[in-house]
Amino acid sequence: MIANEFEFSTPTQLSEALALIAGGAKPLAGGMSLIPMMKLRLASPEHLVDIGRLAELKGIREEGGRIRIGAGTTHFEIQSSPVLLRACSLLPRTASRIGDVQVRNTGTIGGSIAHADPAADYPAALIALEAEVRLISTSGERVVPISEFLQDSFTTALEPGEIIQEISVVADGNKTGTAYVKMAQAASGFAVAGVAARVRRSGDRISMARIGITGVAPIGYRARAVETLLEGKNGTSDDISRAAAMAADGITANSDMHASSEYRLHLARVCTARAVRSALSETE
Repeated sequence: MIANEFEFSTPTQLSEALALIAGGAKPLAGGMSLIPMMKLRLASPEHLVDIGRLAELKGIREEGGRIRIGAGTTHFEIQSSPVLLRACSLLPRTASRIGDVQVRNTGTIGGSIAHADPAADYPAALIALEAEVRLISTSGERVVPISEFLQDSFTTALEPGEIIQEISVVADGNKTGTAYVKMAQAASGFAVAGVAARVRRSGDRISMARIGITGVAPIGYRARAVETLLEGKNGTSDDISRAAAMAADGITANSDMHASSEYRLHLARVCTARAVRSALSETE
């Protein structure tokens, strides 16, 4: 199908873009989700504002123990960033599993989390990293934890007139082991279930564990029961198995043409065990 007619603006300054968006225009970054929806006429914005080339929304920098990533940064830029590869390996690993080459070269991290697809890859990693999302509008700025930003399937904390300016995550470096494991939909690459693990050892025991899971429920979630059972343990095979068994504790799983709810719950446990083992192997 062909999209309905729309007006298209290409502002050169963020302030200009925000003014247009405040007036009701729809922001467009990579367009990996919005353009297909428009072609199917599931979305019919009257005015699009291209924010994908705004310098104020791009770049990756380390600052005060955190890494700040512009919302307009592409998946490939995240996958190949020297800063992230050195100090936050989980995000490059996750970005490398997104879609295909064309999607990674065009799609953006801000656009992905703003769309809030329950099968997207980034939520797992950003939850495990306890990320913060900076939102901006003509009225000012605010910072929202990723756990509060993602509210439901395709639903976020973004208010009318707001866009994502940047995402910030902790800088871990070599002290922490990370992994992202997923079972992907064969055609799209979206996660039927995806698990991000971030672990740290102190001596022979796990001192910190953060587990983010995507694709299983209507929203990405943090598997706190798994974390609790891992922390303070040696990380033996039995420790991991017992913890991973709680990966879907209390979760109502999605069921669709790709997988039943029962299978998704099973995948959550299997992928969690694999991700934790892989992450722990980097701390030895």
